[in-house]
Amino acid sequence: MNPLRTKDAMSQQHSAAPAPTPASAAAVATVGARRDWWRDAVIYQVYPRSFADSNGDGMGDLEGVRSRLTYLRDLGVDAVWLSPFYASPQADAGYDVADYRAVDPMFGNLLDADALIRDARALGLRIIVDLVPNHSSDQHEWFKRAVAEGPGSPLRDRYHFRPGTGENGELPPNDWESIFGGPAWTRVEDGEWYLHLFAPEQPDFNWDHPAVGDEFRSILRFWLDMGVDGFRIDVAHGLVKAAGLPDIGSHDQLKLLGNDVMPFFDQDGVHDIYRQWRLILDEYAGEKKGTEGLAAEGRWRESGERIFVAEAWTPTVERTANYVRPDELHQAFNFQYLSTEWDAKELRAVIDRTLEAMRPVGAPATWVLSNHDVTRHATRFANPPGLGTQIRTAGDRDLGLRRARAATLLMLALPGSAYVYQGEELGLPDVVDLPDEVRQDPAYFRGAGQDGFRDGCRVPIPWTREGASYGFGTGGSWLPQPAEWAELSVEAQQGVAGSTLELYRSALHLRRTQPDLGAGDAVEWLKAPEGVLAFRRGEFVCVTNTSGESVRVPSYGRVLLTSGEVAETDGELKLPADTTVWWTTA
Repeated sequence: MNPLRTKDAMSQQHSAAPAPTPASAAAVATVGARRDWWRDAVIYQVYPRSFADSNGDGMGDLEGVRSRLTYLRDLGVDAVWLSPFYASPQADAGYDVADYRAVDPMFGNLLDADALIRDARALGLRIIVDLVPNHSSDQHEWFKRAVAEGPGSPLRDRYHFRPGTGENGELPPNDWESIFGGPAWTRVEDGEWYLHLFAPEQPDFNWDHPAVGDEFRSILRFWLDMGVDGFRIDVAHGLVKAAGLPDIGSHDQLKLLGNDVMPFFDQDGVHDIYRQWRLILDEYAGEKKGTEGLAAEGRWRESGERIFVAEAWTPTVERTANYVRPDELHQAFNFQYLSTEWDAKELRAVIDRTLEAMRPVGAPATWVLSNHDVTRHATRFANPPGLGTQIRTAGDRDLGLRRARAATLLMLALPGSAYVYQGEELGLPDVVDLPDEVRQDPAYFRGAGQDGFRDGCRVPIPWTREGASYGFGTGGSWLPQPAEWAELSVEAQQGVAGSTLELYRSALHLRRTQPDLGAGDAVEWLKAPEGVLAFRRGEFVCVTNTSGESVRVPSYGRVLLTSGEVAETDGELKLPADTTVWWTTA
């Protein structure tokens, strides 16, 4: 069954909100100059290898992203976050960086990156690039030389090299395990071991060594000079390890992600690093300092316009708030929210905890439902609760899509900033039946730890109904796309009332035009039936039904947007299961 055609009456939702139009020059100028834009921004994650392929080699690239910028502009997002495109052997999809100042040839070159940044800026879009400071590739020049020079090499101090334990050093230095499964240590030919919290091809940097900090401050300046608007920091909670690298003993494998206190994650020393980084961003703001040329090109920014966002898995939202104190980073992904089941009580609890934790540090809440490391929420919500964020079954896809649409409107109604992962605006599910021979997730091959099924959320997105890769490129795609994705493509949904794409466009348009949506730090909860969330923000009201059955709620005014079919009679609204409604009381 085509999930786009199961609710013909959904067209009501789009009659309430005007369709977005391409941004005018004045609109672009307004977006580009908005101060503290990140407090209520909607930021779109592009996974470059799976977004658009410009040269037909089956792999997405920077020129492909550049060719689709107008699509993102018209979708209504404020910024684009690009997953890594640096020079890399691609042992972990580019999160193993060999050269932080070069573009991998599979994605293009530095001129392509420059053109992408310029074109995005001209369209009123900001560019955020991924930064991977916890580890490098084992093909990074530092690491290759450290291995070649042997024990005692000064370059080994820039990583975590240690002698082994056991009678002949045949055992790892401690009991730490890789996030991808198996030991977190690999032995080199001369007998020493090196630490890698992820794949063996990703040796961890030793951030106690001053050269590491010096290098990354230089890397920040390199990309800031290129004109980027910010950095998403990969494994932001992992840079500093506890002194002495102590054993952890028995533990739940899932807690390695940062859901519990671990000696290699969320150590207090990381905050000193980010205070130093914040000073660098401040160097690029506030005063022109003789950079008239950059200012003329639109590369100089006002104070507060360039940002850091942390990928920080921590045990609590209160610990996450430490990363966004006024002199550190600007945003941190809310993984507690992403991991919450489709349940009104649980959702309200995490929303309250998040807003309460962020308020004292003056940072916006940052909401997210999907990304390149977890099962898409259209599939998570299609399955029974308790399965976590990596799921191997398709579940009830119609149910998953209904819940995903409702969850999106709930997320976009909350105070703060939101992140959208490419393809979720099309309602894409995970591809759970990829053949083993096409998989590339390194966790899959480790045989333990994470399930290793991240490939399912990384399948290239469909643009057209026809073609070898549904418009992704002329040469097929690096991961196979299901045949049913033809009817989930941009072409199939563009301009179609009730489609998920048009739902996103309408919602993002309303976020920009409704004065009570976007930035803020509080909601006013309203009385609602069990299983229903209802809150007010000024003259705006959002109601979400997670109860599994239809309920009647008061009509709060004029309906702005709904995620599914609704019916209003006699001052009440019949709200079906798994549906969200936006009202204005004005």
